[in-house]
Amino acid sequence: LKYKVMKEDFKDFIEASGLLEYDPDTISKIYRKNPKRLFKRLWQTLIPIFAYIVSVGFDKITGKLKNESQARYRAKQLTALLVELGPAFVKAGQALSTRPDIIPVVLLEELSQLQDQLPGFSGDKAMELIEKDLDKNINDIFLKIDKDPISAASLGQVHKAILKDGEVVAVKVQRPGLREQITLDLYIVRNIAIWLKNNIGLIRSDLVALIDELGKRVFEEMDYINEAENAEKFRNMHQKNIKIAVPKIYNELTSRRVLTMEWIEGTKLTNLDDVKKLGIDPDEMIDIGVQCSLEQLLEHGFFHADPHPGNLLALEDGRLCYLDFGMMSEVSRDSRSGLIQAVVHLVNKNFDKLSHDFVKLGFLSSEVNLEPIVPAFQDVFVNAIELGVSKMDFKSVTDDMSGVMYKFPFKLPPYYALIIRSLITLEGIALSVDPNFKILGAAYPYFARRLMEDPDPQLRESLKEMLFDNKEFKWDRLEDLLSNAAKQTDLDLEKLLDEVINLLFSQKGGFLRDELVNGLTNQIDKINWKVIKNINYYLPKSLKINIIQNQNTVNDVIFSIEPFTKFLNVLQKVPGYSIDIFLKRIPRLINEPYAKEMSFKIAQKVTEKSVVRLVKLAAGTSI
Repeated sequence: LKYKVMKEDFKDFIEASGLLEYDPDTISKIYRKNPKRLFKRLWQTLIPIFAYIVSVGFDKITGKLKNESQARYRAKQLTALLVELGPAFVKAGQALSTRPDIIPVVLLEELSQLQDQLPGFSGDKAMELIEKDLDKNINDIFLKIDKDPISAASLGQVHKAILKDGEVVAVKVQRPGLREQITLDLYIVRNIAIWLKNNIGLIRSDLVALIDELGKRVFEEMDYINEAENAEKFRNMHQKNIKIAVPKIYNELTSRRVLTMEWIEGTKLTNLDDVKKLGIDPDEMIDIGVQCSLEQLLEHGFFHADPHPGNLLALEDGRLCYLDFGMMSEVSRDSRSGLIQAVVHLVNKNFDKLSHDFVKLGFLSSEVNLEPIVPAFQDVFVNAIELGVSKMDFKSVTDDMSGVMYKFPFKLPPYYALIIRSLITLEGIALSVDPNFKILGAAYPYFARRLMEDPDPQLRESLKEMLFDNKEFKWDRLEDLLSNAAKQTDLDLEKLLDEVINLLFSQKGGFLRDELVNGLTNQIDKINWKVIKNINYYLPKSLKINIIQNQNTVNDVIFSIEPFTKFLNVLQKVPGYSIDIFLKRIPRLINEPYAKEMSFKIAQKVTEKSVVRLVKLAAGTSI
């Protein structure tokens, strides 16, 4: 009988270890057939979880939970409990740390500090697993390999090794029996989520869907072949960026549980003294990281979702190296454009449109009443926007938004949760370098450049929306966008100028063209007036026109094209500026249909002004 039970357990073990993709139905079938292992694990997990729930329930009944210090204590207690329960619970805690729509702010803050680190496992076990997965003797693969790991996390650990050809490599080895433990724990956590969903009405979000998303991501992380492919894709994406480094992957020495990559000698960005000893400015490294993250998010739509200090290294040659590509995520082009549109509405303080953006992006159901959400957005953002985007405190704003998302029926798309996690982690690293760092201030120049340069139709509309307030063109907003875009060292000035011309001659650019027509008309009229004054000066006294000399006409602001002057002043500050970039576009400007229309309007208005003067002169009226 004992042999039969052991055989059944082993069969479950084999079935679970063979799962290459997360499939909750298959996992359920495995553990329903032989519940012994399930009951054993339930005893190990549910008893401490139940004890924790009872203690929190007691605090809530007695009112102690209203005390922030007690609430924080319980939040810390839960964080420690998740670490004790193992990898699946650690990953669940990390997933919840990005979900302000599900958990309150205090718990959110504590879970965000949850470290994905566990003690390492036996070096002999690691060597055994390498040999089994690569189907080679360890001595046939490596000249030397350290049995003691240099680092260990919840899913695996890393060993330093030297290949037969002398190449130094890092070998990532998965924990033995990890897939079996993860599948069992996910089965337990998912059933807890089902019970909570069916019995606790206060929980709005679909916890089961959250666990399924978590299961899918954890299975992706456990597949080191998938991680190797992610690394290659990331490397290809940034191959033209000389400031970014990605370790080489040795595919022939990689399997689902073993990943061999180039060994990178670098310094964590948070070790400021060591970074400075390399002759590198830590602020510059942070700027490279921020720009790279934004490029991943807004251009490629494929981003590194776990840029913690251990995964970002400063290299001696001044490059920033990314490590660990197990947790990557994708953002669709529509979602990328939608996020930029939301920023436009935020900057314009158009909170009504911002609420509709959240519906389009999948944060809110189309059935949700948006009316009470608009003033909530206003309360969160108005003061922050008044300070200016460059001074906005991202962490403070996201904390305030967490309260709104917890209060109203928000459901965060998985990609957004990972974006927030990525940016908050990056800002945390940056703050260790510069206590005054503001990630939105660092990001806005890149955002401005994308808004000015990107030909995407949705972003063209967003640019117009940004620059027009009702029917009035806001020159200060254009100047602000250009000034911020100019901070980008790789700004394509010619492309930017083409987009400004496209805006000028677009259907919606009529108001802008009218402003330029009026400005040019007044400027030409100013020249005409100067000519009349000069001629009048040399006429005999009997023929002189009675001109009021103290009139402000000449110096009047309408006789200057100030916005155009501002535009040129901003462009002149951009590296690579040359008058040639304007001269090259003269043929295009001449052939624009709207340009001919503008020329006709200018001629008409100048003629009208000249006729008015002639009438006044003929009547002997002082001018």
